[in-house]
Amino acid sequence: MITRTSTLSRLAVLLLAAAPVSALAQPAPPPISSVPAAPAPSASTSTQSQVQTATEQRITGLRTQLAITPAQMTEWNAFAQVMRDNAQSTDALFRQRAAGARTMNAVANMKSYAQIAHAYSDETEKLSTAFETLYGTFSDTQKQTADKIFQQQAAAGTQPGAK
Repeated sequence: MITRTSTLSRLAVLLLAAAPVSALAQPAPPPISSVPAAPAPSASTSTQSQVQTATEQRITGLRTQLAITPAQMTEWNAFAQVMRDNAQSTDALFRQRAAGARTMNAVANMKSYAQIAHAYSDETEKLSTAFETLYGTFSDTQKQTADKIFQQQAAAGTQPGAK
C-alpha cells in the first residue's frame, strides 16, 4: 500500500526529474484528479530535501552537458537560481494544495489548481528569460548541444503516454 507521504514524495521528485534534462520544461501542473492526500508532518521536510536534491542534480547535469565555461558563470548562476526558486515555490504550492485537498470544496479545489497553473506559467517565463540570456553567451557548439537536448525532450513529451 502506498502511503500518503510516499505519494507526495514521488510526485515532487517526478515533477522535478520528469525529463532527462528538464531545466526549461518545468513540469506541468498535475490533473485535478491526481492531487495526493495530505502528508504526515514529517513528510514535508523529507519532500523538500528530495526536491532540493533533484533540482541540484538537474542543475549539475545540465551544466555538464552544456559545458558551461568560467566566463558564463554569472549567467549560469542566475539561471540556476531561478531553477532553485521555481522548484521551491512549486513544491510549496503542491504541499499547500495537498494539505487542504480533503477539505476543499469544488470551487476551492479549482482555485487552488488555478493558482498552481498561474505560478507555473510565471515561473516558466522567468526561467525562459534567464535561459535566453545564458543562451546568448553560448558558443555555436553549446547552442547545438542545447538545441539538441531540448528538441529531444520536446519529442519525448509528444509521445503517447508522455506527461
